Amino acid sequence: MKLHIDMPLSLRDRVIAIVTRSNLSASDVIADALENGHSIEWQEHFVAKVAAGIAAADRAAFASDADIADVLNKYRPA
Repeated sequence: MKLHIDMPLSLRDRVIAIVTRSNLSASDVIADALENGHSIEWQEHFVAKVAAGIAAADRAAFASDADIADVLNKYRPA
């Protein structure tokens, strides 16, 4: 189904920015806002946090060896 939505340019630009930084289409972004109540502001924040986590992982600053060992051993029998 095709649907045309008129929106302010500033909102369109924000949706396009989310699309550019994520693996979503504009339709996905709008549908998420309507179906799940994830506002454009929430989605912007989410995408920024994911990008920061990926950047930290790329710098090997995501978790220390001790942090990883703690998680791996958390549910192992002693």
